[in-house]
Amino acid sequence: MADAETDSLTAEEQACLALWAVPGLGPRTLAALRAFADGSLAALASVPVRDWVSQAPVSSQVRTRLAAVDALPSLAARVLEACRRGGLRVAFAGQPTYPDRLREVEDAPPLLFYRGQPGLPRRRVAMVGSRHPDHGFLPFARDFARRVASAGVGVVSGAAIGVDQACHWGALDVGGETWAFVGSALDALDPAQARLLPHVLGRGGVFFSELPPGVRASVTTFPRRNRLISGASDVVLVLRAGKGSGALYTAEAGRAQGRPVYALPGDVRQAAAVGCNELLRDGHASACLGPEDVWRVVGVQPGNTVAPIPGASWDELSAEAKGTYGVLDRVPRTFDEVLLGSSLSPAALTSALVELELTGLVIQHPGKVYEKV
Repeated sequence: MADAETDSLTAEEQACLALWAVPGLGPRTLAALRAFADGSLAALASVPVRDWVSQAPVSSQVRTRLAAVDALPSLAARVLEACRRGGLRVAFAGQPTYPDRLREVEDAPPLLFYRGQPGLPRRRVAMVGSRHPDHGFLPFARDFARRVASAGVGVVSGAAIGVDQACHWGALDVGGETWAFVGSALDALDPAQARLLPHVLGRGGVFFSELPPGVRASVTTFPRRNRLISGASDVVLVLRAGKGSGALYTAEAGRAQGRPVYALPGDVRQAAAVGCNELLRDGHASACLGPEDVWRVVGVQPGNTVAPIPGASWDELSAEAKGTYGVLDRVPRTFDEVLLGSSLSPAALTSALVELELTGLVIQHPGKVYEKV
């Protein structure tokens, strides 16, 4: 099984997968290796590792680990076999199953491991918070996420107990899409995440991780995964965070990535709200007073927006719709502007835009003005 899966990958993908599985090798080292190989990791996959490892631009620890590998394709095959046993799949950057917005992040991983079926593009909000908020806050967080998701907005969080899981459940309550980015490999979930997993997968959601099979969560992996939560989203909302809460790392990552950051104001007497209140006081976040603020910042108008069809996939779109989606961007364009950048006739373009609207990939504003989701 693993051999067949390995054969389906390009040499570049095999090399990328193998190198990414080496502990200590991150996005920057991978980029350095690509430059070392004259722009293509495939060159490293075509020869034994011993032929190039001594000159590779890697740390001494990574060099030692690489020296124990015969060839990158064989290591890639072992990783794929571990994925098969754990029910995991691999999404490489640029593929439809890899979150599109995450590709914009400077230190985005070149691939993600996932369980579930990523759907069509849509507006998404990172909703994060404390594991142990003040008493009675979790039902409020769940209802807040339920209302946000009811407009077709995807909810992204970290699957941790507390606010994160409440937000996932809120999205699931209304049949909304929810993504979870975790700080361990997907075959090494903690008990609370493992209990949530079948509910998310059973209702069209996805669990993502940048970590290869077998890697357990640690004090370093959790902060790293926060950049993925914010990077895959259009906006970051901190619902509840005490001083030093991990949710503040997601807010910090979102600011660095240029994402709008919002926070829910809390009672100044509540220690569980100190983090949110300080974000607001220091000008690091805007105040969010209700789901309407989220809808406004992501450009969704409840009642006028068609949510993406559950289970719909990119492959099911017509060639005309795919081409038209590539012409659009997140700056609203008139029909004539879209037509100018397209090779379609006006009638064919109209049909393609209708298809994109029905699948929730395009928002039509008054006056036949179109915006990519």
